[in-house]
Formats: sequence, structure tokens, C-alpha cells
Amino acid sequence: MADFPYDLVIFDLDGTLADTAPDLTAALNHALVALGRPAVPAEDVRHMVGHGARALLRNGLAATGEVNEALIDQGFPIFLAYYQTHIADSTNAFEGVETALSALEARGVRLAICTNKLEGLARQLVDALGWGARFDVIVGGDTLPQRKPDPAPVHETIARAGGGRAAFVGDSINDVDAAHAAGLPCVALTFGFSDRPPEQLGADVLIDLFDALVPALERLGG
Repeated sequence: MADFPYDLVIFDLDGTLADTAPDLTAALNHALVALGRPAVPAEDVRHMVGHGARALLRNGLAATGEVNEALIDQGFPIFLAYYQTHIADSTNAFEGVETALSALEARGVRLAICTNKLEGLARQLVDALGWGARFDVIVGGDTLPQRKPDPAPVHETIARAGGGRAAFVGDSINDVDAAHAAGLPCVALTFGFSDRPPEQLGADVLIDLFDALVPALERLGG
């Protein structure tokens, strides 16, 4: 359908396309226990995700006691080694994602990912989920010196994808702020990893299911 209002749809990854909380929780708790800390519940981890792996470890340490850069430096390689080995043990795409992506592709829309996850980890996860051919561009948290909520990664994603009219789909304040700072409309999910109620994100549209994504984008761009 040539009249779809967007040439490019950019997605966040963790908490948007996939429920990565189980594997992130396992990796975080592996690192915490190695540092002599108690494990943290998966539900707590869902509210710690979105700022990158080091920030996740920092949040986990803060939730269990003292935190400083030396501890983060000590724990980060432990977290990273475990997560790389177990990146998709229990991670799954959210319900309706595959159908929504296929519907966008059928309308000629290019798909991209802009995440604060390290680019190498993002690519590893995307491949593990069988999406290697779906996304034209993946920009990660270390692709540029800046990360979301800075708009630079969003601008870079658009440039690498060849330009055109774009919209953003995410689940956190970082996603909404980065999209708006880049001049893009943002659809936010009500079921992601946000650290605040979805209605406080300031998104242009909130959706409860991926079945609503394509209609929401059509309304946004109309």
C-alpha cells in the first residue's frame, strides 16, 4: 500500500519488540551474586532496563547496597560474559510483533532498531530471534558517543536507513524523549519496561497490543 504515511518505522528493542527481562535478570543476578549481593526479582529488573547494560548493573547494585564505579567495573565483565552466552534462553518476541512487522513490510515500510543495548548484543539477539533479515539498520547504545534520550542515535538511524518520513515505537521515557527531540512522532507500549506509568511518558499514542500498531501509525500520519 503506497499511501502508508511512513517510509521508516524505528523500534526500541528491550521491552518493545521482545521481553528480554528473564535473561537480563539472570545475567544481572549472576553478576550480583558473584559480587556478594542478593539477587533481585525479575519484576524489579523490568523497571531498571533502558539505559544500557552498565546502568542496569548500577541499578542492581544500588538496589542491594552500596554502588561505585569500581564495583561496576568488576561486575560488568561477569554480567556481559553470562548474558552473551544466555542472551535468548528465555527471551521471546511480544505477542503480535511478527504480524505487525510483516504488515509494515507489506506496505513497503523499512524497519530499523534504535536501542541503548550495546550494538553487538542487539545484533546477537536479533539474529537469535530470527530477525536478521527484517531490520535494515541497528543502532546501539555504543554506536555513537550519545545514546537515547539524546536524538543523535535516532538521526543516525534515519540516515543509515536512507531517510524518509519516520516514526518511533518504544516503551520508555528515553524512547519518547529521543523521538520527540528528533522531530518524530512516538507510539509507546503500555506493557514494556517503563520506570513510570505509560500515561506519563508523553507519547503521541499508547497501544496495549501490537495488533493496534499499524492503525495507530495510520492515524498519526493521517
